[in-house]
Amino acid sequence: MLIDSHCHLDFFPPYDLPAILTQAREAGIGGMVTIGTRLANAATQIALAAAHPPVWASIGSHPHNVADETRFTTADIIALANHPKIVGIGESGLDYHYQTAPRETQALMFRRHIEAARETRLPLIIHTRDADEDTAAILHSEAGQGGFPFLLHCFSSGPALAHAAIRLGGYISFSGILTFPKSHELRALAAELPIDRLLVETDSPYLAPVPHRGKPCQPAYVARTAAILAEARGLTPEAIAAQTTENFHRLFTKATPCG
Repeated sequence: MLIDSHCHLDFFPPYDLPAILTQAREAGIGGMVTIGTRLANAATQIALAAAHPPVWASIGSHPHNVADETRFTTADIIALANHPKIVGIGESGLDYHYQTAPRETQALMFRRHIEAARETRLPLIIHTRDADEDTAAILHSEAGQGGFPFLLHCFSSGPALAHAAIRLGGYISFSGILTFPKSHELRALAAELPIDRLLVETDSPYLAPVPHRGKPCQPAYVARTAAILAEARGLTPEAIAAQTTENFHRLFTKATPCG
């Protein structure tokens, strides 16, 4: 069974969810994590996970949204993470591509999420785009104050950030971007990173892998990304499924088997 370590089920119309979950099960997806992007909407993530056995959830404030959420303290994040099906903190991080929130506000909220991950021992799910140097600097700085589990999700950054994360004990997750024709360098990086630190995801409904480009992405499509990762590593899809699922449960220790 595969695990989709990062999707956004709350971005789908509710009436589509039964079919989406059925298609995921038929594709061999044993579980998925629906990811929070607004702390103010944490109740939505909790309700989704509670209603659907194959689903876990995280709570967090995406860097696009942090300007509206600075009222949430580290203690608030920790309290929201108490629910048994909340298995991660985030997504949180830095995004300098669209500049939808001031960089200093993004860094402030990123550090609050890190503190919550350190306190709860739940993995921090990190979003980083066009911010490799600052992301690495914050990770190094915060690691010096005490370790915390973390995952760089939807990885499309350079090798320097990937290797820095690995040195700090972090994990790397690949999305459908890995399947894109021009992603040669990303596939080469995926082939060389330690295999016990790799996960797969969809980031659905975004970034549908080849050959599903142009369609809304869904958790079932993580099988395609896993197949390309297997090809890059010279392994069978079954071996990659087993390894990435093992890696997921080593990182997401609160994610007890669904069902």
